[in-house]
Amino acid sequence: LSLHLQAKMSRPVQARRLEGVDQNIWVEFVKLAATYATVNLGQGFPDFPPPAFLREAFVRAVSGENHMLHQYTRAFGHPPLVKILAEFFGKLLGQELDPLNNVMVTVGAYQALFCCFQALVDEGDEVIIIEPFFDCYEPMVKMAGGTPVFVPLRPKVSGAGKPMSSADWQLDPAELASKFGERTKALVLNSPNNPLGKVFGRGELQLIAELCVKHDVLCISDEVYEWLVYDGKEHIRIATLPGMWERTISISSAGKTFSATGWKVGWTVGPSRLLQHLRTVHQNSIYHCATAAQEAVAMGFRWELERRGQADSYFAQLARELQGKRDRLMRSLEAVGMTPIVPEGTYFLVADVSAFASDVPEAPGSHEPFDSRFAKWMVKNKGLAAIPLSAFYSGPHKNDYGRFIRFCFAKEEATLEAANDILQKWKQEKAAP
Repeated sequence: LSLHLQAKMSRPVQARRLEGVDQNIWVEFVKLAATYATVNLGQGFPDFPPPAFLREAFVRAVSGENHMLHQYTRAFGHPPLVKILAEFFGKLLGQELDPLNNVMVTVGAYQALFCCFQALVDEGDEVIIIEPFFDCYEPMVKMAGGTPVFVPLRPKVSGAGKPMSSADWQLDPAELASKFGERTKALVLNSPNNPLGKVFGRGELQLIAELCVKHDVLCISDEVYEWLVYDGKEHIRIATLPGMWERTISISSAGKTFSATGWKVGWTVGPSRLLQHLRTVHQNSIYHCATAAQEAVAMGFRWELERRGQADSYFAQLARELQGKRDRLMRSLEAVGMTPIVPEGTYFLVADVSAFASDVPEAPGSHEPFDSRFAKWMVKNKGLAAIPLSAFYSGPHKNDYGRFIRFCFAKEEATLEAANDILQKWKQEKAAP
């Protein structure tokens, strides 16, 4: 009996689609940050609360007399939420949106992405991913049976004495065009970009749009940081460009929009001919999202819609506040000898740490990129956590850009003050004889 059981248990149990996608940078570095006494500027979430009007809306949803807010709602989106999303984004996209057919609510933008890849990517399809990229794109494409095709943003040399900006990281038009072929099914666009903070300009988006139209390629547009743009930059929605509405799925979430990442309310907006296939995946996987959270987000968008363009707009206030935090963190990093890249958007900041090469012990025989070794060394020796940029690149390119690390500045003043104290102490140590 024992031998019989052992023989049966020796059979592989995991599906082949999981091979090579089991590692996750967040699991590794969150555990590392928790093991040591660190100030965590690596993990991408705010450590301040959502706005008061949104919290109050959630309290009303769960404590009010409407007992149906504790039960199932419409599977593809709570009616009040899809209605306000259609109204809100219809104005921005220049489209008359049908709440029931052009909007689908998901468990965060993460599930929206999963639905896109599962619904639209077939075995052997190619999906173009712009590097650096949010790390889930690659494994999600592979799990759907697709093949990721990578094209990097390449940094241009900025003017003398001028700090490098995320705008200096650009696509090579010829290189991008060369990635499109007969097997290309979709392109993933993330603007504003995580981790770089790049906000794609109109010219860059037109280049992408023209290639998508020419080759009849879909666009999965991850726009979760759409309200977090700085220095007068404009977030342009690729679905508004000629020929793109019909082939674009736009994704966003309340997690980034309202600083409520734990609520896990996301959504997709697009033509019904595309969303109908996402609904098939949705109904056979998640099926339903939390009703009360959807109700609260609907009230939040109603509140914001009434204040768009006014001084008390939450989206405008949040961008101003985060821009100030960005600038403060940049000054602190520069003081210790890092070279920040000025982000045009998101709440992330990338810094060049190549000046610290002599501080980090060599690892003979190791293929681990320098930025990964540096980030671990910084956690253990300085008490400050960040994420290596190489985690946002495909295997062949990890070492090419392995001198950068990414910080998150969506933090309370106390957190930033603690990080600044660490950096000031570090600066003094470097200056000491």
